[in-house]
Amino acid sequence: MINERYNARETEPRWQRQWDELAIFATKNSDPRPKYYVLEMFPYPSGRIHMGHVRNYTMGDVVARFQRAQGKNVLHPMGWDAFGMPAENAAMANKVHPKTWTYENIASMKKQLKSMGLSLDWAREFATCDPAYYKHQQRMFLDFLAAGLVERKQSKVNWDPVDMTVLANEQVIDGRGWRSGAEVEQRELTQWFFKISKYSDELLSALDTLDRWPDKVRTMQRNWIGKSEGLRFDFGLVGAPTGFDTLPVFTTRPDTMYGPTFAAISPDHPLAKALAESNPEVAAFNEKCRHMGTSQAEIDTAEKLGFDTGIKVTHPADASWTLPLYIANFVLMDYGTGAIIGCPAHDQRDLDFARKYDLPVLDVFVPVGSDERVQDIAFVPGKTDTVQYVRWVGEPGVMTCEEAMKQSLEIFVRDGWGKREINFRLRDWGISRQRYWGCPIPIIHCEVCGTVPVPIKNLPVELPEDIEFDRPGNPLDRHAAWKHVPCPQCGAPARRETDTMDTFVDSSWYFSRFTDPWNVDAPTTPDVVNRMMPVDQYIGGVEHAILHLLYSRFFTRAMKATGHVDFDEPFAGMFTQGMVVHETYRKEDGTFASPAEINIVGDGDGRRATMLDDGSAVAIGAIEKMSKSKRNTVDPDDIMGTYGADTARWFMLSDSPPDRDVIWSEEGVKGASRFVQRLWRQVNESAEHGKTAPASRPAGFGADALALRKASHGALAKVSSEIEKLHFNVCLAHIREFSNALGEALARPGTPTPDMCWALHEASIILVQLFAPMMPHLAEECWGVLGQNGMVSEAHWPQIEPNLLVEDTMTLPVQVNGKKRGEVTVARDAPNSEIEAAVLALDTVKQALDGKPVRKLIIVPQRIVNVVG
Repeated sequence: MINERYNARETEPRWQRQWDELAIFATKNSDPRPKYYVLEMFPYPSGRIHMGHVRNYTMGDVVARFQRAQGKNVLHPMGWDAFGMPAENAAMANKVHPKTWTYENIASMKKQLKSMGLSLDWAREFATCDPAYYKHQQRMFLDFLAAGLVERKQSKVNWDPVDMTVLANEQVIDGRGWRSGAEVEQRELTQWFFKISKYSDELLSALDTLDRWPDKVRTMQRNWIGKSEGLRFDFGLVGAPTGFDTLPVFTTRPDTMYGPTFAAISPDHPLAKALAESNPEVAAFNEKCRHMGTSQAEIDTAEKLGFDTGIKVTHPADASWTLPLYIANFVLMDYGTGAIIGCPAHDQRDLDFARKYDLPVLDVFVPVGSDERVQDIAFVPGKTDTVQYVRWVGEPGVMTCEEAMKQSLEIFVRDGWGKREINFRLRDWGISRQRYWGCPIPIIHCEVCGTVPVPIKNLPVELPEDIEFDRPGNPLDRHAAWKHVPCPQCGAPARRETDTMDTFVDSSWYFSRFTDPWNVDAPTTPDVVNRMMPVDQYIGGVEHAILHLLYSRFFTRAMKATGHVDFDEPFAGMFTQGMVVHETYRKEDGTFASPAEINIVGDGDGRRATMLDDGSAVAIGAIEKMSKSKRNTVDPDDIMGTYGADTARWFMLSDSPPDRDVIWSEEGVKGASRFVQRLWRQVNESAEHGKTAPASRPAGFGADALALRKASHGALAKVSSEIEKLHFNVCLAHIREFSNALGEALARPGTPTPDMCWALHEASIILVQLFAPMMPHLAEECWGVLGQNGMVSEAHWPQIEPNLLVEDTMTLPVQVNGKKRGEVTVARDAPNSEIEAAVLALDTVKQALDGKPVRKLIIVPQRIVNVVG
């Protein structure tokens, strides 16, 4: 009997070294077995992994180890999403080169990931900032350009005048740059675009085929693509400048065409720009609007501003009906036509605008049963109840909004007032970024030849390393030796494109590169990528559910169009895990304390926290996402150093459904650690009995041995099924239940019979294999204790014996005069006479009958027993 405790600190590094030395997780592209590709979203090399990484990568590792045990050729790679602004910020703050900062962080995080015991094929590792990687990205840019999928055009962008760079919508906070704090401007810049809008309808319709994606993710993508059918028509213009006779408008609500009280155009509309040329007030208003963010959320929540142009528009169905035309800050030029019909009763933004400028509100319908039309309402999004239309193009009648929209559209088209049109919210993808640490765009600008692609033989266009971050702006613009080059076509003096690519480009195809990262001549090896893709199970945060997944889906289609792959969808299965959250702790001075700085005593409402250093009181706050600002983070190195990686992995999987947040608690980790020791003791005790077990399977099994075997194979069936469903917390509950059954068998007094020794040995082997995907180091150590050959990481998954899943008994509910009075357990093949005797012997049945004779006893086979007294 082994008495010493399991020592994770000694065991885990030893097994990690052995896995590496034997390269047992390396994937061979020539392997003829069925493939399985599991991938977690690769990390940005910030320098440290966090508990969210631990949870994410543990989930993927469980799937990889399970599928490997199923006999699949599993591809489970790792790399680094390594370009981006944080490296440039670090360069400016710490006077260190972005490359140095990035690769130092990669080395640090790789060491941490290795300590988790992940079954990764590290031979395929790359960083997106490796020239060997972005060389192929530049090649695909040129291929996309030749295929008409790239365009250079002017576009409105968020411009930070201090950092002198374009900002994504998410980087504009309250109208200011997220890093500099400067007031953001909207500028027109010439940008490079990927023509994702060309695939709008296809990207939308294909979502219906992704049945292994979460519904919420598909819904988010549908909303982002934003397909809308509506009416395109022209307002007439009265008092407009020469050349502006009509105003094209698109509306998704043709049923409200008899409810407008104003029209509005974007500050970037050609008419607004024309008015600004001769009217300083218009120019000033347009400029004011350009200091807003461009995100939909900011536009929706910002104060609605308008400028009355003095121009009138005429209604297409009635030329005598005129409306005032405003320039409005909430109208976007890049959706529809850049002009709207203002129906305040049926759009919240229109209503806010109308209230601000004292415009009428005309409701085209009233609720059924109402006698008066509401003149000023609070807009209810998605209102679809049946209504009585009173101001409408057709005959007044009772119908739903959807019916009215369809009929009014038909009437407008029939009478020639407009035409049916489909629009998409999805805009082309602007990839230009004015920064250094990104993939160079392989274009040269020549005064003679125009924009000239860099010859493929000259790829990669590498970033120069001798750069300076002594002032804001893109250092590539200031690097004369790199920027100025001869034109590859005519030899005249020319200049390189100094914008670099959006980092979303880097992460939009890395999964395909993992299939053969050794190919130096092309981005992919077609026969390999087409065999290994799509990714069977992709795992990552829901915050990437829109842009990253959408861009990846587009990029894959563009790669197909240019001959690099032969499939459309990159991810067959998608799973979004929840966050890791923790209590917050606030000191007396109002600042936050970290979990490592405090001591907590008591339970429930009696829990109290104090500072370890001086005993001062600490307020226990809300449970929130782990963040540096709230200091409620837990260092994975501390946890793994104290308890071991397996304990951290087990806790991350056991406490909550994987798609929900998991609350980190010290007590929960300690509980996981105790379970590790319990498993270690059980396996060692079983191993002692296994030494005396028969070499061959016994011909028969007694009741106790048979019960244990049923528990073993029942657990095997349940865990196998739940891993397939990614129900990791349910798997762990079944493993705990099985451990309890094994513990009861081991605790029986007396010397086990030979058949029980065999059953104990079988049970311990199955138990180890069941927890091996979750706690691989402990499993390897237990595998050796049980005298098994090789490593459990290479062992085949146990085979289920179906006959052991059939129960010999059944439990039937018993009702007396329609009320349940108890249950009876009988043999599954028991005759009715035996069931009747067992039912009538129940004390609860006797009490319910109260001495009355049984008039009828009805047995519904394997369902229920009804007693009528």
